[in-house]
Order: sequence, then C-alpha cells, then structure tokens
Amino acid sequence: MAPRKRRMDRLLRVENLKTHFSARGGIVRAVDGVTFSVAHGEVFGLVGESGCGKSITLRSILRLVPPPGRIVDGHIFYQDEDILTLPESELRSYRGAQVAMIFQDPGTALNPVLRVGYQIYETLREHHGLAKQETRDRAVELLSLVGMPAPELRLAQYPHELSGGMRQRAMIAIALACNPKLLLADEPTTALDVTLQDQVLRLITDLQEQLGMSVIWVTHDFGVIAMICKRAGVMYAGKLLEIAEIGELLAEPRHPYTVALLESIPKYQGRGQTLMSIPGSPPDMRYPPSGCSFHPRCQFAIEECRRSDTPLREVSPGHFSSCMRVGEIWK
Repeated sequence: MAPRKRRMDRLLRVENLKTHFSARGGIVRAVDGVTFSVAHGEVFGLVGESGCGKSITLRSILRLVPPPGRIVDGHIFYQDEDILTLPESELRSYRGAQVAMIFQDPGTALNPVLRVGYQIYETLREHHGLAKQETRDRAVELLSLVGMPAPELRLAQYPHELSGGMRQRAMIAIALACNPKLLLADEPTTALDVTLQDQVLRLITDLQEQLGMSVIWVTHDFGVIAMICKRAGVMYAGKLLEIAEIGELLAEPRHPYTVALLESIPKYQGRGQTLMSIPGSPPDMRYPPSGCSFHPRCQFAIEECRRSDTPLREVSPGHFSSCMRVGEIWK
C-alpha cells in the first residue's frame, strides 16, 4: 500500500483499482489492484514496459476508459471524493477544470478539422463561460505560456500546419486552460525528437513549479523519471511492484523487476559492451501467471513465488515492494 500521509496532504488516492477489458478468449486485466497516492504539488512517476497498464491507469483516473474496458473495482479519491461514484453530469467539472491530461500523440489527440484556436476556446467556454474577446485573449496567453512562437497566428492554423513540437505545445495549452490541480502526462515526449523532448520536459517542469500543480508522469524512460519526479512507482502486468523516492529507487531498488529494468539501460563503456536484457516476454493478460506476475522472468523466483502473490509492503521508510524475498535478497 502507498505511504500513509496526513489526509489533507493527498490530492489523489487510488486504492485497489482494477480496470478490465472484455476480449476474445478471456478478460484482460489491464490494471489489476493498483494503489498509490499523490500529494499536493508532487510529481509522481509511473514507469514500466509498454502494455503494463500505465496509460489505462491515467484514463481510469479521468473515467475515460475506452470500451470494451471498464473499471470493475477500487476507489479513486480526488480531494477525498470518490470520483467513481460521481454521475456523468458532475464529471464535466472534474475533467479539465480539476484534472487534465496530455495525451501521448498530439497528432491523433487534436481534432484535425478544427483550428487550434477553436480547440482551446472550446475548453475555456465549457468551464469559464468567457466572452468572445476574453476567450481569445486567454488562448493567446496560454500559447505564450507554453512557448508557442507567434501565438496569435497559431490560433487560426490547423494541427497539420504545425510542427510536432508545436502540436505538443498546443496540447499542453489546452490541458492548462482551466488551471488544473492535477496534470496527467501520458508519455508526452514519445513522438518527438531528442531536442524537442528536452524542451517539452523543461517546459512542463517549469510550468509545474510556476503553477504548483501535481503531476503524474507516465514513461518507460528512467532518465525522464530521474529528471522530473519526486517519487515513482514501477508497473508490470497491471500491478505496482515497487514505490519509492526516486533517489532511493535508482540507488537501492528492492524488486527484481526494477533491478532488471535498471540493468537493461545502455551504459557507455566503450566498445564491446554487453547490453543486458530481461529474459522472456510480458505475460498475456488474458492468462496471467499464478502468484507473482514477474516470476516467469525472475532470476530469484522460488516455488512460493509461483503460488502466492505479495501485496506492496513497506520495506524501509517510504519504500514499498511486493517481492516476498526482499528480506533475503537485500539484507
């Protein structure tokens, strides 16, 4: 379970969240009992291989799980109100105004047949009811805030007329339109080149500090996590296997999967370097393995790992691991 803090310190609490998809041959357990919390003003990371459930966790927080998926169990408390109990009519003031999301690919998230300005105006009108000129002025202000060159010109352009970096900045502007308290960032630098990735990372970091937002940042890149996050959770096969302060997570990981991920990061040591990899493949989530989901790929697995699944438990102050052998392997 995630660290217990004073109730007032936690902006978001996710408890035993389960989001499943109906599929041919069985039920896909995309998110399978995830628990964590995010404090006011905190940047929390979710890291893991593709397909481990990170993005669906974010969509679940917004109650935007695409069909045939549905949230089947758990709680999502935002400022101590369980949003899973809210009627659809009340979710409109929650999405965008309180919690906003930057999607992975702005090329598909932006509507290609609507001008950029209209897509920003739509959000402002929905939540603030501003007059026409006020809406335009605020849109220009938002585009300037995210470093968009010639912001007034961009309002009249369509997404295909913008570069990849500009489209991402437009997406960030839309997400920030209503000054949300929590920003969900779903690998927003994945489709960008290295230079633009660095620019977007720095931009969101600066905005987070300037506006005091909480952020959940989803990525498969430990370098990004190390740069911007205070704490992070490591996901695998729909479960959180480890949560810790980022410095401790990188220096003293306490789950074999986290160790394996860190060892597989390329390190420059001259010619002849052997690149480490994790044996096997992630499981088919229609037929998850018994016991610990990582045991088929784990070098430390014993028979008990195949029979029993261990929930997250605190192994040192603020550091949580689900490995049942954590006391034997790391003494």
